[in-house]
Amino acid sequence: MHSKFISFDTFLSSHQEYWRLDPFHLCQASTLPWYRAKPNLNAWLNSLDSSSIQSLKSCPSKLVEEMERFFPMLESIKHLCVLPQYQLGGLDLPKGADVGIPGRKLTQILAMGEAALDYHEGSEWLEWCAGKGFLGRILSSQSQQKVTSFEWQNSLCINGQAEADKQSLNMQFVQGDAFSDTSDHVFNSCQHAVALHACGDLHTELLRKVSQHALPAVSISPCCYHLIQSEHYLPLSERAKQSKLELSKSDLRIPLQETVTGGERVKRHRQLEMTFRLGLCQLLKTQVGIKQYITVPSIKKSQLAEGFKAFCLWAAAEKEIKLPTPIDFGHYQQQGEALYWEMEKLSLVQQVFRRPLELWLALDRGMYLQEQGYQVDISQFCDKQVTPRNILIHGHKRN
Repeated sequence: MHSKFISFDTFLSSHQEYWRLDPFHLCQASTLPWYRAKPNLNAWLNSLDSSSIQSLKSCPSKLVEEMERFFPMLESIKHLCVLPQYQLGGLDLPKGADVGIPGRKLTQILAMGEAALDYHEGSEWLEWCAGKGFLGRILSSQSQQKVTSFEWQNSLCINGQAEADKQSLNMQFVQGDAFSDTSDHVFNSCQHAVALHACGDLHTELLRKVSQHALPAVSISPCCYHLIQSEHYLPLSERAKQSKLELSKSDLRIPLQETVTGGERVKRHRQLEMTFRLGLCQLLKTQVGIKQYITVPSIKKSQLAEGFKAFCLWAAAEKEIKLPTPIDFGHYQQQGEALYWEMEKLSLVQQVFRRPLELWLALDRGMYLQEQGYQVDISQFCDKQVTPRNILIHGHKRN
């Protein structure tokens, strides 16, 4: 685990100018940070049309193969990115166990649940950031053991407890603040703690408390690394603390930018919104003289159907900017579309660093557990098509 971390750390540290970038802003820049260092990379990027860009974005392995000639270290890094795939046998669910669980989410929960059951240590479960207790339901029905489901939102606790009682499951929902010392009372030394896609500090806090209370096992799938209380990432393990990388919240968003579960409709909405935002930037630069980027609030997807002109008028009203007249909105929409494909093209460079960065973060968590006396396995609990956040970190206490 340490040697893998060092490889990722060296790779990320020596190529920071290629992944510490925001393609949205970079596509509007006059020069690229690697313009002189890698002219062959520039030439290759400029040769790509929209069809080629889409093809490469949807096929990461093909993109990595193309990028290896510009980043020779990728050849070894790509092999380190391959995690053992957990082999699912399938669970025999009792009737009603999956009530209220959406389809793709159910696939994730079943995969995580089966993996946790196979790794199980202890005589109870602790479901951290439980929501309505979907995962806890699976664990309770399969193991016949007590599940304590800890959740911040009281309404979710009430709904979850009602469904668990309806199914006669041995589950107890506890409402509480994960960051309060009062949350310590839900821990005991008989539990196997689980957390599926608990965000940022929520899952790192769980790891600390698991260690503090000497739980026999923990299984987590991390998510939303950027949702932290500090301004910069605070490494957990001693080895990661020695790294020269200082990760901002913006950096921590990079692994999350890979989305494969949204469908074509979501992709079309994203393309239209990014086109409108980039077109607005050009309009404001030319017509109003605003050179710096103006943050525009989130917009309802239904508003996009009203067109680019309506979007610009709405954004100007939101930011109290007076637009001159007349304006050729069609011209700036065309500029926005051209910049959108420039942005997508430049994002290909950042894309090959996403998984190495996510594994850097996962290994930091794994090494921390090792330092606390746990035997650790890191694997994939489901296919990327089910969720890109498919890393499972499992630790069991060494005797």
